[in-house]
Amino acid sequence: MSNWKKKQDVLGTVNRGDPCESGLCTLCRADCKGKCETWMSSLRGRKMLYPRDFGEITSGSSNITAEGVGYHSLRIQGYTHNAEGLPKGLSNSADDCIFPNVDIETKFGNEIKTKCKVPIMTGALGSTFIAEKYWDSFAIGAALAGFPIVIGENVVGVDQEAVLEDGKVVEAPELDRRIDIYQRYADEYGDIFIQFNVEDTRNGVAEYVIENYGEDVIAEIKWGQGAKDIGGEIQVESLEYAKFLANRGYVVDPDPTVKANQEAFKSGAIKSFARHSRLGGTDASNPEVLRKQFMDKVEYLRELGYKRISLKTGAYGMRGLAMALRFAAEAELDLVTIDGAGGGTGMSPWNMMEHWGVPPLQLHSKAVEYADILTEQGMEVPDLAFAGGLAREDHIFKALALGSPYVKLVCMGRAPMVAGFVGSNIEGVLRPERKEEINGNWDKLPKTVRELGESPEAIFAGWHDVADKVGKDEMENIPFGAVAMWTLADKLSAGLQQFLAGSRKFQLNKLDQSDLMSANRATEREIGIPYMTEALDEEAKEILRKRY
Repeated sequence: MSNWKKKQDVLGTVNRGDPCESGLCTLCRADCKGKCETWMSSLRGRKMLYPRDFGEITSGSSNITAEGVGYHSLRIQGYTHNAEGLPKGLSNSADDCIFPNVDIETKFGNEIKTKCKVPIMTGALGSTFIAEKYWDSFAIGAALAGFPIVIGENVVGVDQEAVLEDGKVVEAPELDRRIDIYQRYADEYGDIFIQFNVEDTRNGVAEYVIENYGEDVIAEIKWGQGAKDIGGEIQVESLEYAKFLANRGYVVDPDPTVKANQEAFKSGAIKSFARHSRLGGTDASNPEVLRKQFMDKVEYLRELGYKRISLKTGAYGMRGLAMALRFAAEAELDLVTIDGAGGGTGMSPWNMMEHWGVPPLQLHSKAVEYADILTEQGMEVPDLAFAGGLAREDHIFKALALGSPYVKLVCMGRAPMVAGFVGSNIEGVLRPERKEEINGNWDKLPKTVRELGESPEAIFAGWHDVADKVGKDEMENIPFGAVAMWTLADKLSAGLQQFLAGSRKFQLNKLDQSDLMSANRATEREIGIPYMTEALDEEAKEILRKRY
């Protein structure tokens, strides 16, 4: 198991817990007082692209040896000349070929294209209480920054205010709230996905959504995720709520309807109950049966009126990956999100997170190989999104280059949530009357924040950008967490533009695997991208031998 640095002195960042490859802690707390790289980037924005204390320091990288196979073991090519993909109106002069002119907008979809200002989307934010409590920050931040957000599974099923008649939802206030908040601030960029699992399908969520929101949302079929290979889970600390969920048809462990468990809860021996979703596809005995069920599901959604449909699949083995790509291609879906093992969640069995499934780089590399096979057969491969521990601008570049030409988006789960947490905590201190409403956790600003200032205008690098977009009066209604998400997205955008400019690619669609190198032989063997000294080696030798 690789050990990741807890401290990046050059950036002035520290992980309070155990860090993982994304740079986040394995356990990320909503009340954290900092200061990992993502946490700091949510406040300082693009300033976090550079070493601290300029004018008093020099800095040098220690990342020159990579062990193991992962996104960390890929390096990015830089070039000495040329400029590809210059946006319309720009020349190849040095005055035009500057990194702010790199176009990082993207779009995805089959017949209907969804535009995104930044090539990222959120992971599924479903029935976990974290998603509910910080939704305003997540949704408004994503809408303002111009990238899609995903409402995850079970939101209707766990909503005690939702009304079901004959087993079908007729009122869904929490789902309505989430959709309305995003759409209130969305413009021509971004969009909202609604995810459906087994229970959502039974509860008639797809029918409710199309009836109330028509073509304004994207339907997402849920096959799995990177964090676990069973259904979604939450913990509840109320016996009555646990019984409510059991009556809604969920699997609840331990069973709250059993008298012995009720007594154990009252005595304190049992302190919470876990609600589980069901496995999908259990009645499909082979790929042929699963294919028919999948096609029937897609056809039913289209008959309901959905114009855009996506698939979210997890870190299953190669057979599951092949079926996801093949079936989605046949069904002419708009997007397939492929989530590698180790993904983050509000609740998954820990050792399952640690030991099940295929890690992101290996899974994503095979996805490209399989997509190429489908293309060779004359099939149109749907646009793809890669997910799994991706949090920084270098991750975005690598995933887009590795997945070219299929990957249009990088799906980020935990990273943008950090921005929502820290922004809400700051707002709870500076606007104490709103602390409970926005789920602030702090009573005073920690030193990590006070060093930046004691007003939102001083703390958030993106504050004035957001104010310019929505107007100064509307800023009263914008959660600080949304401002933090904007600030983080701006840092990721600028960092991605710099990487692209260095690779002489001024549009995302010019990226390909030749812009990457393997940093060790194990990675070269595993995914087929040449080792550093062999990448472009033949071209180099031609230059040496050529007579000028």
